[in-house]
Amino acid sequence: MSTERPEVTDWATDWDHLTDDYARHAPQILDDLRERCPVAHTERFNGAWLPTRYDDVAAIAYDTGRFSSRATVVTDQSKFGLVLPPITLDPPLHGPIRRALLPPFNPKATAALEPKIRAVCERLIDAILARTDGHADAAIDYAQHIPVELIAHLLGLPPDDGDQFRTWVYELLELGPGDADVSRRASREIFAYFDAQLADRATKSGDDLISWVCRAELTEPDGTVRLLTQRERLGSLHLILVAGIDTTWSAIGSSLWHLAHHKEDRLRLVAEPELIPIAVEEFLRMYSPVTMGRLIAADAQIGGCPVTAGEHVLLSFPAANRDPAHFPDADQVIIDRSENRHIAFGLGIHRCLGSNTARLEMKVALECWLARIPEFTLADPAAVEWSHGQVRGARLVPIRIG
Repeated sequence: MSTERPEVTDWATDWDHLTDDYARHAPQILDDLRERCPVAHTERFNGAWLPTRYDDVAAIAYDTGRFSSRATVVTDQSKFGLVLPPITLDPPLHGPIRRALLPPFNPKATAALEPKIRAVCERLIDAILARTDGHADAAIDYAQHIPVELIAHLLGLPPDDGDQFRTWVYELLELGPGDADVSRRASREIFAYFDAQLADRATKSGDDLISWVCRAELTEPDGTVRLLTQRERLGSLHLILVAGIDTTWSAIGSSLWHLAHHKEDRLRLVAEPELIPIAVEEFLRMYSPVTMGRLIAADAQIGGCPVTAGEHVLLSFPAANRDPAHFPDADQVIIDRSENRHIAFGLGIHRCLGSNTARLEMKVALECWLARIPEFTLADPAAVEWSHGQVRGARLVPIRIG
């Protein structure tokens, strides 16, 4: 994707996370800002701030009073955003609906998904190895399919709808921040899709996640117990579909991109597969896919810098995870890093609902790949492409096998 946007003149005073330059060079841009202007500002997006230090990002994440989640996406359209429970809700509305949605994502429920994930990965690898030219794309042919098929399985949706899911993700997360019409249209289509699915579950309830959302009970702060409203159901399913797909395929694709051009790490994980769960945490730290937005609800300070109510904040978990004040050798991937308190899944009340699932998908995806494709390199480093917007991951990773 190429975006037609005004050139950034100085990232400290005129940053834009939707540009081609940011997509290609975000880690270097954020590292530079942390050194010379750790709380950057831009007049774009009707005024927005970009903190790059771990402590500042963490302080904002925990301060739900002054930094609201009503606007989690920083766009060209001020305050444009959907109600997608629980991620776009502030206390006291947030807690009850999050608790209602948690059980299907707990460790026990997640562990039961491993055979399904492994079967998907093995089938995809079979298709890659069946080729005769020794080439593939680790993102397009592998990483992008795994979370799409798993989320369809979880929600009880037809796997053949995967292409439509990928289209919606692209429209919402890459095109949508710069084009509200595209974003609104994609969301209308998603809501209509799930409205039909919910109507179907009303007569054929099963053990899938859509059926769970239909039956889930929410306990209000006053103790009242009720079912989720239709709006809450639709918003939650919209969130689960989009967030459950793009973040995970970004993380898997970036991990394989790293291994394709870091032979020493690849060979070590092939020889010591028991290190893969630890390496997953390091890949999550180094290539954190998610950056969240906040709306400044009341005048405040970020790292001693006064900020004004009504402007936005881009809460960069990737920048925080590369802060040398918190991570020794922060700019290096250390696949056996023993202490790794990264925040790739966020902090505070909005910590990622599906973190257990994402970790399992990454672990199984790397285990299956390295067991069967231990030798691979980048076929053309210049052809690698990274996504635009607030979810950053390797979108094209052409590789040569053997």
